[in-house]
Amino acid sequence: MILLLGGTSDSQNIAKAFNKNDINFYLSVVSDYGESLAKSVAENIIKGRLTKAEMVEFIQNHQVNKIVDATHPFAEEVSKNAISACEATATPYFRFERPSFSAEGILEVDSVKEACQKAQEYSGNIYLTTGSKTLGEFLKYLPKKAIIARVLPTTEVMNAIEKLGLTTSQVEAIKGPFSRTLNRELLLHNKAGVMITKESGNAGGFLEKVEACHDLNIPCIVLRRKKINYPNKFSTIEELVHQVKE
Repeated sequence: MILLLGGTSDSQNIAKAFNKNDINFYLSVVSDYGESLAKSVAENIIKGRLTKAEMVEFIQNHQVNKIVDATHPFAEEVSKNAISACEATATPYFRFERPSFSAEGILEVDSVKEACQKAQEYSGNIYLTTGSKTLGEFLKYLPKKAIIARVLPTTEVMNAIEKLGLTTSQVEAIKGPFSRTLNRELLLHNKAGVMITKESGNAGGFLEKVEACHDLNIPCIVLRRKKINYPNKFSTIEELVHQVKE
């Protein structure tokens, strides 16, 4: 049995490939939203953020003989827990990693604090497309009144944002995918002077954001991925499935 760590569109596609190849698996998701998506591709679903100890226990109690990590490129803690749990139980670890993608004219940074410092060099609203999980961290360094946050339209997310004190006019609750044109219109609508995003790869709509900023001559600040030494890393589902089946 395989434990597939999900949370991205990639994990949905991997689950479909596993089903097609008659590979039995558990799909791990964190949120209610992730669970709702998982139901269409997986029979065995577990919900909740797993610590290393919980992963070890799950491996031992559910005859897991492989872990496939298809979490978001910025979910570093989950990946580190999975690698450690695999080492502790001698379980093979496989990482599906979206190819990294850069673009001309972007402003690359290595931390939230650095991104916020750079953003405040520009006038206009600060358009955050970094998701809801790190929003509280951005609020430590940015003037709250200047923020427009684009997030998923789920009850879980909206409740979390309400606790952070943002007004409804500062929240854009909308689900992608976002085209270059739509990104451009949203930037204009929100009077954005700068965008902050993550280098999430093409599957995360990264290029469309960068192109929209380029069209409007708006600075695009990009958080680089953390460097993790992943064992057994793959960037195509076909190659991953082939290795997992062996």
